[in-house]
Amino acid sequence: MTHSSLLSYAIWVPIIGGLLVLAVGDRRAEAARWLALVVSLAAFAVTIPLFTGFDTHTAAMQFSERVAWIPSLNIFYHLGIDGISLWFILLTSFLTVLVVISSWRNVQERVAQFMAAFLIMEGMMIGVFCALDAILFYVFWEAMLIPMFLIIGVWGGPRRVYATIKFFLYTFLGSVLMLVALLYLYFHSGDSFSLLVFQKTPLGMTAQILIFLAFFLAFAVKIPMWPVHTWLPDAHVEAPTGGSVILAAVMLKMGAYGFLRLSLPIVPDASHKLAWLMILLSLTAIIYVALVAIVQEDMKKLIAYSSVAHMGFVTLGFFVFDSVAIEGSIIQMLSHGFISAAMFLCVGVLYDRMHTRNIKAYGGVANVMPIFAALMMLFAMGNVGLPGTSGFVGEFMVVLGTYQVSPWAAILAATGLITGASYTLWLFKRAIFGGVTHPEVAGLKDLDGREMFVLGTLAVFTLLLGLWPAPFLNIVHSSVQHLVTQVSLSKIPA
Repeated sequence: MTHSSLLSYAIWVPIIGGLLVLAVGDRRAEAARWLALVVSLAAFAVTIPLFTGFDTHTAAMQFSERVAWIPSLNIFYHLGIDGISLWFILLTSFLTVLVVISSWRNVQERVAQFMAAFLIMEGMMIGVFCALDAILFYVFWEAMLIPMFLIIGVWGGPRRVYATIKFFLYTFLGSVLMLVALLYLYFHSGDSFSLLVFQKTPLGMTAQILIFLAFFLAFAVKIPMWPVHTWLPDAHVEAPTGGSVILAAVMLKMGAYGFLRLSLPIVPDASHKLAWLMILLSLTAIIYVALVAIVQEDMKKLIAYSSVAHMGFVTLGFFVFDSVAIEGSIIQMLSHGFISAAMFLCVGVLYDRMHTRNIKAYGGVANVMPIFAALMMLFAMGNVGLPGTSGFVGEFMVVLGTYQVSPWAAILAATGLITGASYTLWLFKRAIFGGVTHPEVAGLKDLDGREMFVLGTLAVFTLLLGLWPAPFLNIVHSSVQHLVTQVSLSKIPA
């Protein structure tokens, strides 16, 4: 394995491994599980040298690879990462391992296809975080929808067909406009699809605004931002546990990553011009959607709405154009990756035992599952943003950075900490605390070794990021400073 091919290995090891798992077939389900685990561990191991060999003192793209793909159109297989990309590649490969382990016994039908879908999707998602060619970015961006479409549509709940069609239409239609914007940039950048060249291409304000809006529709749907968020609760409710984990922990981050990689550096003047709209939509998500979460009776739907609210902090931090706020947004994305994955896995643990996600069906779980209750309490506190957990660091930095630009926006955003505590603690009180109110709850068994490993691992990272965020911030600092510089420079032709 050469230093210059690490990103290709990170992309293609899980994709090729997924195809091998698919070839094993369902007649050898146990072999498919073990092969999927080996492939996911290998894919994670490939990403470790990206971290250990990363230079934190530069904002330049590292581990670059560039090979002609369609030479006649100047389309290249061009990969590279900076400090922003790195963490999401590691998050994707890390969580895929946990999803494979957590799904070990939960999925009994079409096991090989299920595991293969996650591995192939892992490679596609890592490709999005690595791509520096616009067409390569778009291909990975669209291709990753197919495995998730199948995961929800084949292994989902009773309304899975409705949820998958809604998910696909929302995300695909927004992405088509992004392709139009990329083609416009191609013809105005000297016939190049390089994202780095796009960042240096001068554009008039009208063109920038139209491009920004095209990017906005693609990325806002994926995050998702209010009011294009309605596909998310349906997708989460119908998705199997592993699908919900990847959807919330990684896929939502891709919309936010798109703003960082395309919108802000390519159309900075439009980003400033329309910042008021982005801040307004972000605050609406933080406050209004959090209130919607409070009245939910389905645990998955409540956590899904909470994801929309938490991602509101992310987009708020981006569009105040403050380095502290942007770094806080990236930390918030990582934190949400750990905590949302853990919360959906906790719901999955209960669902596997009771086959219901209705909060009213529970009560007093802590009396019979004390270890589970303790871990879920930690993740609930992280969801609230309690100091000492990863949830606090990102939200605090976003509010702090926002206050330096707009005190009123910061004050309104801070109310999200209150509403977040309301719906999270209300969920925990009804489902976990109190006396045992249902005979089915009295017969529940605590976590087994596999569940303990998965949730315990996420607990470690939730505390590590909360208590010692410096290593995470050091990686992104140079890249964020460079991005802030890019956004502050006008690209309107003189």
